[in-house]
Amino acid sequence: MTYAETLDYLFGQLPMYQRVGKAAYKADLDATISLCHYLGNPERKFRSVHVAGTNGKGSTSHFLASILQEAGLKVGLYTSPHLKDFRERIRINGKMIPEAVVIRFVDEHRTAFSEMGLSFFEWTVGLAFDFFAREQVDIGVLETGMGGRLDSTNVVHPELTLITNIGMDHQQFLGDTLVKIAGEKAGIVKAGVPLVVNETQAEVRSVFEAKANEMGSSIAFADQVIPEIPYPLGLQGNYQHHNAKGALLAARQLADAGWPIEEQHLESGLANVVSNTGLMGRWQTLGQDPLILADTAHNREGLAQVIPQLLALPHQRLHVVLGMVNDKLADTVLPLFPTSATYYFCQAKIPRAKPVTALQQQGEKYGLHGVGYPSVSSALSAAKAAAMPSDLIFVGGSTFTVAEVV
Repeated sequence: MTYAETLDYLFGQLPMYQRVGKAAYKADLDATISLCHYLGNPERKFRSVHVAGTNGKGSTSHFLASILQEAGLKVGLYTSPHLKDFRERIRINGKMIPEAVVIRFVDEHRTAFSEMGLSFFEWTVGLAFDFFAREQVDIGVLETGMGGRLDSTNVVHPELTLITNIGMDHQQFLGDTLVKIAGEKAGIVKAGVPLVVNETQAEVRSVFEAKANEMGSSIAFADQVIPEIPYPLGLQGNYQHHNAKGALLAARQLADAGWPIEEQHLESGLANVVSNTGLMGRWQTLGQDPLILADTAHNREGLAQVIPQLLALPHQRLHVVLGMVNDKLADTVLPLFPTSATYYFCQAKIPRAKPVTALQQQGEKYGLHGVGYPSVSSALSAAKAAAMPSDLIFVGGSTFTVAEVV
């Protein structure tokens, strides 16, 4: 198969949570364990850091990978979802997995994997682990897809586990309270493996402390150990300070454990994260005059960080290109958006996208007025046409909305 045909197979023939939602979810690790055994247990052939959390786990993973790269290590980075190219999910020292490797892996294992009934995510985890093992990375930074306890990545025994924060997201799978969700995220903690938590949250702190105690693991809250980041950050957005603190503390703990990480690596790693790892979609500038910003924040906790910073920027009028997915609770996030902005409602090109008419109707309920557009690109074009140079355009609401314009 060609690379395009390979992707068509992966996206079209296999369940994929990002596209179809709940139908792709599996409530156990049996298939992943069978997959790893079939591949020769590649997850045991490289060392790793395992990252979970509701918001910020992608940025935190990229920050940490960048620091490790600056230290001269060969670093695998596994994240999800991707924005433009499937291969963004699997990188070594910032370089995406080659197309030929993806093609060869799918061709070689398609029959066996189909018999196992693997999901898209399980396929991708298998590909990442196999690639990292074959390429003999020094360490892999592995981001969970959703939750932690039952996530396909949770078959590794890492050097360190890191949990960013807990918010109300994926309640249909992880539970309907912060405590229940925290319990699922804490499922990545392994016996004797240190745990770093980015943010101290009163509602769930005891969940993490109890889990660490049960597993005989040390625990440290990054915002208590590192009140302020001492270096400039290569990612904009006020919320990135939370993520950088977690990555910084994790790197310092790895250094204490003997990894060759020095102070200059911390500074350069935080500053060079975009060029080192290729991260996109976080408070990303897409244009000037008018200033156009995009951010992948998509739940209440994430947008509660982004929107105040957006409103604090100097501007005449605010134009918001807004698209969401169908299984998010729009009623929890739409009230966060300002009624003074002009809205360009749209839907991304995925089955899970909330229909633009439904989103527009919900928006109107909260005083968010605007027009519906059939695509993200047409909505952004309309916003650009209407905006003056002193205005501000924001694109967001879901990862998939941002993916179509970055």
